[in-house]
Order: sequence, then C-alpha cells, then structure tokens
Amino acid sequence: MAGVVMAEPAQCTASGFGTFDCDVTRDGGGLTFAVPDGQVFAFGLADQDKGLVYLNQADAGPGTYPQELGAMMPSADAPGCWVGGKDSFAFCVLVAR
Repeated sequence: MAGVVMAEPAQCTASGFGTFDCDVTRDGGGLTFAVPDGQVFAFGLADQDKGLVYLNQADAGPGTYPQELGAMMPSADAPGCWVGGKDSFAFCVLVAR
C-alpha cells in the first residue's frame, strides 16, 4: 500500500530564481517544488551521483513536454545542492526540521 506524499516546508535556491521559501514533495528518488513564477521544478535521481532536472508549467496538460534543464551532480562544496545542468543551472533544497 502506497503512503501519502506530503509537502514539507523548505528553503530552495535555483538559478534564475534566487532563494525562496518552498514546499518540497519528496517521492523515492525525486522531489518537486514550485518556483516563484509558478512553474513546477522536478528532480529525479538517475543514479547515486546523477540527477535529471525539468521545469514545467503549473497548468501543463497532456502532451506538454517540460523544459529539460539537464543532468546534475551533487555539489562538492554545498550539501543539499546540485550543479551542472544546462547553462550551469544549480539548485539547493534545505528541508525544515
């Protein structure tokens, strides 16, 4: 039986958006959160040191393809941060405890 996925309060940083309060939903090897302009950021873990990042319109319907932001790897300098996407995109997530 699957459990209910709940959003957790966090502080997020993403290239082009700065630092902002967000609600992060984690599910297995992935996470999603809304960026300040209303789009939905999605990260999926491809393997231990590689993740794929996408940005999609909040109101995207069937057949809508998200913007690919590229493959990312964990930052060696900042825990909770991933770097290396297209145009050196980076993001960080700090979940409140």
